[in-house]
Amino acid sequence: MRDKGHKVLVVDDDDEMCRMVSDILKGEGFSVLAVNESLEASKLLNKEDFDVMITDLRMKGLKGLDLLEKANKVAPLTPVIIITAFGTIESAIKAMKMGAYDYITKPFKMEEFVLTVRKALENRLLKKEVVRLRKEVESRYDFHQLIGKSPLMQKIYDVIEKISDSSGNVLITGESGTGKELVAKAIHYNGVRKGGPFIAVNCAAIPETLLESELFGYKKGAFTDARSDKRGLLFEANEGTLFLDEIAEMPPTLQAKLLRVIEEREVRPLGDTSSYPIDVRIISTANRDIKLLIEEGRFREDLYYRLKVIDIELPSLRKRREDIPLLIQHFINKFNRDLKKRVSGISEDALKILLNYLWPGNVRELENVIQRAITLSQQEVILPEDLPIPMTQGEDENLFEKALQEEYSVDQLEKEYIRKVLIKVGGNKSRAAQILGLDRKTLYRKIEEEDDE
Repeated sequence: MRDKGHKVLVVDDDDEMCRMVSDILKGEGFSVLAVNESLEASKLLNKEDFDVMITDLRMKGLKGLDLLEKANKVAPLTPVIIITAFGTIESAIKAMKMGAYDYITKPFKMEEFVLTVRKALENRLLKKEVVRLRKEVESRYDFHQLIGKSPLMQKIYDVIEKISDSSGNVLITGESGTGKELVAKAIHYNGVRKGGPFIAVNCAAIPETLLESELFGYKKGAFTDARSDKRGLLFEANEGTLFLDEIAEMPPTLQAKLLRVIEEREVRPLGDTSSYPIDVRIISTANRDIKLLIEEGRFREDLYYRLKVIDIELPSLRKRREDIPLLIQHFINKFNRDLKKRVSGISEDALKILLNYLWPGNVRELENVIQRAITLSQQEVILPEDLPIPMTQGEDENLFEKALQEEYSVDQLEKEYIRKVLIKVGGNKSRAAQILGLDRKTLYRKIEEEDDE
């Protein structure tokens, strides 16, 4: 029978009722342990794991609610069904508030009783699956799973370990593709807030008008399309972490509202006259120079320091090249599983190419390169021909020698130099503009001209 093997503890000091309930459940295929001593049942909860517990409300010794309280402490995933011949609304309410799965008064129909037990079992299995998935997520983002043995990465691990249990806001900086969100999740899932939600928002991907309503929520009628109340993501992240990716792209008006939330620990939805308390840790990221934006009047200095209670700067991949072989093997293992392939490693020639590459896209680019190579590879190891052509053709040869050899015009040389600088700074246009001696508008115009060609 489908319920065979699931263990049920039945507790009732009425021998006849205890035996009847036990026989019915055994007939349905359950494995049943029936006891008529509540103290014995309490000891059993310490020793064995039960899928469901059924207990009478009124018994000699410990009462049903006492056993319920004990089960909540030592076996929180075990649903408890209370049965009684002396049911009252007050006792039922108390039992449910204490966490009982259900409350049944005698006499009861056996078909309905068995159905209740099966639903309680399903509830337990669902809870166990939630716990398993949560542990899997926590394990996935355990900072020990971050790849890298370089001194720079060891420092990052030390910082994560020290700050995970604090509630201070964190600002993570670094080039695009360095793994900022992965570090944010490692901080969340290794700290005291891991039982709360991790809510991620990309500030650059959502239009300003939508970003405000997404973050703060709104009341019905706050604007034309507000047909019902909406909880903002700040509320959704309560008792957890709000991850604000690319915070430098947040519009100034929202910066002021976010600063108020951080200072007052309250949120006021659009169209509401009241503010509501929240408990949220904010982890934000930036791949642009926020200090330069502050000088330009495009980012609030007071918000910057509120977000940067703790700061972490992630190194680019080219600054920790000793981690590249480890990352390569990690991604080989990953894509072997995903793509059902059997690539064991990488050839010396291919590894040399990857070690000498500049990696403007950092770890994300390396992951994409290995995924491509695993997909294309027909051998047991990744070979140079499995890598993107620009990597194997020495694209990084001396720019001026290349320009002379191919007879670049001044305009072509300028565009190629701008491209090289952008690669070097990981796409950080503010930093590129500084190196090139251009104002940001001029740089943007030159990039757009190149894109239009």
